[in-house]
Amino acid sequence: MKRIIKAYDFPIFIAVILLCLFGLVMIYSSSMITAVARYGQPMDFFFEKQKMAFIISFIAMVVTMILPYKMYKHKTFLMSMMFGMAGILLLLFIFGHTAGNATSWFKLGTSSIQPAEFSKLAMIIYLAAMYGKKQDKINSIDKAVIPPIVFLVGICFLIGIQPDYGTAAVIFLIAGTMVLSSGMSLQSIFKLSILTMILIGIVALGVLVTGNFSSIFSENKVSRFTGFADPFGTAGADGYQLVNSLFAIGSGGITGVGLGDSVQKYGYLPESHTDFIMAIIAEELGIFGVAFVLLILGFIVLRGFILSAKCKDPFGSLLLIGISSMIGIQVGINVGGVTGLIPITGITLPFISYGGSSLLLLMLSMGIYQNVVMRMNLLEQKEKFMSTVPTEDIISSK
Repeated sequence: MKRIIKAYDFPIFIAVILLCLFGLVMIYSSSMITAVARYGQPMDFFFEKQKMAFIISFIAMVVTMILPYKMYKHKTFLMSMMFGMAGILLLLFIFGHTAGNATSWFKLGTSSIQPAEFSKLAMIIYLAAMYGKKQDKINSIDKAVIPPIVFLVGICFLIGIQPDYGTAAVIFLIAGTMVLSSGMSLQSIFKLSILTMILIGIVALGVLVTGNFSSIFSENKVSRFTGFADPFGTAGADGYQLVNSLFAIGSGGITGVGLGDSVQKYGYLPESHTDFIMAIIAEELGIFGVAFVLLILGFIVLRGFILSAKCKDPFGSLLLIGISSMIGIQVGINVGGVTGLIPITGITLPFISYGGSSLLLLMLSMGIYQNVVMRMNLLEQKEKFMSTVPTEDIISSK
């Protein structure tokens, strides 16, 4: 047991817990005014809900740290997971709760759950299994290319028509990273890209034919692009969020105005505890607070990629790549939106932003990450031990 515990990646474990605890502090600071003024709740309303989500997510992470990750690549599990996820996403259009012009949640009492978040991990596991166990057929169009792409486009379509373009884009980018890392030849990647574009075109045509185009490209969605293109020219309308985000970042400077002393959270910056929590971090803690968050997140992502290169199991390696790329992509999109580098997408900052579904997904993913690394380290220890044992002793023991 001691040998197994030592095989886990403790630097990553500590980094994740640090981010979650820091996120709890910043959620309390950034949401206290919103909780009282907008929702009529106590100041610690969002903090308490996130604290409970953290406890549940931590337990879930410990469970997935223990479960052998290779169980996820069994065909029965994979098919049940993917068809089950597609079914749940379809049920959203019947029983889903609409908020922010998107039907993306199931309402469970005072809480809600966002199934699209878990589609990210489902797709990572599915693609890792498909490309991991078919390395000898990695360039086979009918066996390694078409089935994953059909699932990918289908899941992203169901998420996109909620509409939730941000999550659909994240899943596409994660899939792209995993395909590039799968060992597929450039010729096969080119064929895959063409096939994907054809499928997307068919889906887009279907959207037009069914008359859902206007709802997907609603005024609310288009405003994100117009606000991004000219935020200060549309500061009173489409550019309102971005302008106030930039004001928050600019007023923070190097050291910040002080923890809890943000001005923008007083109703000026919508979603200050979710999508725009990085702007509040910049305002209250300055560049040092931002650097603290980005350095730890960067450490988690880079360490995941480095360990994936050392992992001898293709399935485990691709799991590490998928999980690391998911975190890195979400960080890039969130920070890009907050700073005006890209249009606002509604993607939260991993481990920091308010959101129980997002935190649970990330902690489940990190549990799988830890299990892959633990088994990789145990195998490495075993190989080192066997290399030190004389050959005649191995033969005699047999």
